[in-house]
Amino acid sequence: MNEIVLLALVATLGTWFLTALGAATVVFFKSPNPKLLNLMLGFAAGVMIAASFWSLLQPAIERADAAAGLPAYVVATAGFLFGALFMWGSDKVVTYTQRKVSSSQGSPNARFNRIILLILSITLHNIPEGLAVGVAFGALQNGGYSTEALMGAVTIAIGIGLQNFPEGAAVSLPLRREGFSRKKSFLYGQASGMVEPVAGVVGALLVVYVEAILPYALSFAAGAMILVAVHELIPECQKNQEAQPYFATMGIILGFAVMMLLDVMLG
Repeated sequence: MNEIVLLALVATLGTWFLTALGAATVVFFKSPNPKLLNLMLGFAAGVMIAASFWSLLQPAIERADAAAGLPAYVVATAGFLFGALFMWGSDKVVTYTQRKVSSSQGSPNARFNRIILLILSITLHNIPEGLAVGVAFGALQNGGYSTEALMGAVTIAIGIGLQNFPEGAAVSLPLRREGFSRKKSFLYGQASGMVEPVAGVVGALLVVYVEAILPYALSFAAGAMILVAVHELIPECQKNQEAQPYFATMGIILGFAVMMLLDVMLG
């Protein structure tokens, strides 16, 4: 297997592991510490927003400039919008499924439908996240393994992994409340993240073997990550913050600052 594809696989296995770690909270706790989860979500949002520019959009623009094709601003904008639209479409699929489930709440299969919906929604969101990690590592093929590019790819994986932790808990804990055993709740919770290694390898392979799509792939990943951060992570981390309204916000600022520091310092 190509070394870069192997790196992408290892990185996305790491993001899946953090999903499993979050799902494992069902074994030890009735519910995880909400302040800690909000801080982690905020930090992950900050990392993902910063990484979307310095590790994805900026390299996409530079590589599009170097190519003799469409103007860089067209490539970056098209890829970015398509990535966001892909995530929006995923949410539409989930919303449609929710409506179907709501119409069958009184049926004997209502409980099973709720479980399937919960796992489906998290799994759909994990696909572009895995692609983002795979694309970031696939870009190393033409970057000569530069420290900046490698650290950018690693920090993207870390940011996505951090936000996967509460996602794993978000699946396993409700399943436990539905009456599932701790073992089954954990297994279903971690299973929602297993799609990321597959998507990561696919993303890396596409970039490694189809070089022309790299600028589009990088900006696509940026669009997907920005939509996840703004539409999901930031609103979620701001819930129940009446007593300490800036607690999660400082997590966002810290995550952005750490990612920016790493990219600028190593660049």
